[in-house]
Amino acid sequence: VNDELPANTAFFGQAAPNTGTPENGVNTAHPGFLAFIPGGGLVTSALADWYVKTTNRYGTAYFASPLLTRLEHRVIETFAAWVGYGEQAAGALTTGGSLANFTAVVTARRAMLPEDFLHGVLYCSDQTHHSVMKAANLAGFSSRNIRVIPADAAFRMKVPELRARIQQDRQQGLQPFLVVASAGTTNTGSIDPLADLGALCAEEQLWYHVDGAYGGAFVITERGKQRLLGMGEADSITLDPHKGLFLPYGTGCILVKDRNALITAHEMRGDYMPDLNREQAHLDPFSLSVELSREHRGLKVALPFMLHGIDAFVDELDEKLDLAESAYEALVECAEFEVLNEPELTTIAFRLRDRPEETSRALMETVNARGKVYLSGTVLGGRFALRISILSHRTHRREIETAISEIKACVQLV
Repeated sequence: VNDELPANTAFFGQAAPNTGTPENGVNTAHPGFLAFIPGGGLVTSALADWYVKTTNRYGTAYFASPLLTRLEHRVIETFAAWVGYGEQAAGALTTGGSLANFTAVVTARRAMLPEDFLHGVLYCSDQTHHSVMKAANLAGFSSRNIRVIPADAAFRMKVPELRARIQQDRQQGLQPFLVVASAGTTNTGSIDPLADLGALCAEEQLWYHVDGAYGGAFVITERGKQRLLGMGEADSITLDPHKGLFLPYGTGCILVKDRNALITAHEMRGDYMPDLNREQAHLDPFSLSVELSREHRGLKVALPFMLHGIDAFVDELDEKLDLAESAYEALVECAEFEVLNEPELTTIAFRLRDRPEETSRALMETVNARGKVYLSGTVLGGRFALRISILSHRTHRREIETAISEIKACVQLV
């Protein structure tokens, strides 16, 4: 799993310094890329993709490629078992978390609302990934149907405020139907109170979706399993193997506890298509997602597990948790920094203490310009903050030590 890239990896044939600069792009597969949520890009997955695209088998219908379709179904079964779903679960491999979140919103709308659904209301926190709002818009909901619940000091959704807003909307004749929780926010890697939110959704009879695009894969580790307690209570879950499982971009996943809900929302057939055995509809990816023609995606997920074994992925994710803890401790020890969160996963937000906002932004730009590591920024509490996000199988202790050293050195330059 620990395949390395040389430090001077080129961008489209032109030599670029380490992680690159905004002028020539950034190499998200580089071990020093600690911005946003890093992308992995396992070579073994790319090998599977080469085979799939070379043979060019039709990937969304069982009759066309039974063995590949069953393989994709086995991948979904494996993911479902990880999160605690039973045999009635189903899902689809998508292009990423955005399409998975869209699929969840459409499935929830179809399951919970009438055809005239414009009184439906969905709820998320102010730390929820913007793809959820985009999914709601694409599913037919305007911004007035979306309730953004404030997060607490640890950047997790406030359950009492959510409960109060649901009750208020019901009193106004609206139809609350969906709550979206985060299993790892992009800004800080915070995990919403999943068990409490699940209990509230069960009580209020709402669809419960967990966006685990960033953090869901950590459930295969012991620490992750404890921190993600309650995720299995969700009606649907987004995973993103091109994040937490280090696979190439274009590999996402939606899981739904009741496969009939997924099929009802997405299945539509043309007269030219073969007769369908409804008992096997969960084997046809086109019955489970918005896509009809697409490549097979199961092999590029399965082959790395076949070749490396599950323990290699567990070890890598455990290492990332350790690295985040060490980076957090190093930043806390520096009086110059205000550290905004203790990492539940592998992202840390911080800023310069008692300094103008522009100085923190200048610090990030100075670190990035030196080309050894690459950081990103965000806005928390209305003010700019730097982020370190550790989620590449190529990132190890030396890169984190380099990052801390570079940050400390650049403080003197801004």
